[in-house]
Order: sequence, then C-alpha cells, then structure tokens
Amino acid sequence: MSDTPEVRDPVVTPARVAIAVCLLAPFVALLWVGSYAKTDPAFIGIPFFYWYQMLWVLVSTALTMTAYKLWQRDQRARHGGNR
Repeated sequence: MSDTPEVRDPVVTPARVAIAVCLLAPFVALLWVGSYAKTDPAFIGIPFFYWYQMLWVLVSTALTMTAYKLWQRDQRARHGGNR
C-alpha cells in the first residue's frame, strides 16, 4: 500500500459555480414575488406581473441550456475527452 494520497480533481470548480448560478437564478427571480407584483409597466397591454413571468420562461430555457453545455464541457475535461 502506498503512502501517496490519491489526487482528485476539485469538486467545486468555476464551471460548476456558473452552472449553479444558471440554475438558481430563475428560482430567485420568480420566488421574490414582491419585485414584480405590479401592473406597470405594461407591455402591449399585458400587465408587468404576467409578461415578467413569461419572459423568465425564455430566460430559464437559455440558462438551462447554458448550464447543460457547461456540464458537458466539464465532464469531458474530467474524463479526458473519452466521450
């Protein structure tokens, strides 16, 4: 048995922090209802409360896709590009 400890990649990396931010941002933005519980400014007649939430559907999609791509890149880097 060797006395040399096994060297592992760090669990918390900048890419993983970015992934966490991408996935948590929609939750924070939409759970903080007091920030968007109003009617003005209206957009094409739709109160702010509704169009803000609909905008987050698109933003959340983009952020989730970004997180997925970052995760794929992180996994390829950790496994030496075998995939």
